[in-house]
Amino acid sequence: MNDCKFDNKTIHINNNNQNPWKTWYNTLKKAPLTPPDYVFGPVWTILYITIAISLFLFYRKDGFKKNSKGTFWFFAQLALNISWSYAFFTLQNPKLAFAIILLLDISIYMTIKEFSKVDVSSSQILYPYFIWVLFATYLNGYIVGAN
Repeated sequence: MNDCKFDNKTIHINNNNQNPWKTWYNTLKKAPLTPPDYVFGPVWTILYITIAISLFLFYRKDGFKKNSKGTFWFFAQLALNISWSYAFFTLQNPKLAFAIILLLDISIYMTIKEFSKVDVSSSQILYPYFIWVLFATYLNGYIVGAN
């Protein structure tokens, strides 16, 4: 709910609808290389598109039959990706999120390794995702150490 207060020259609006996680996140000490908030939306949109393309390329060649390890690691990294967001933002637990992102790093690496056995392109398209998540690991680790 928004509350408006008027005085002689200004209007003050109190927006009580702000996300609680955003308020919490803004109080954290962050790494010097932390990008501005507006970067995350476009980057993740592009990365999720490449993740979907990677799965399509892998599935087109494998059909989830020959390389069950690739399928396992793909869905493991997807579950860990979702879990990280929940642990970090909903639970507001950077330490748990850091443990999850370390597992996510491993699972993305294993996905790339297993996908490369079936379709090299399906693995290479995951490189930017892997690099971004390694960068996110640095950002998360910094928050753990600094707060």
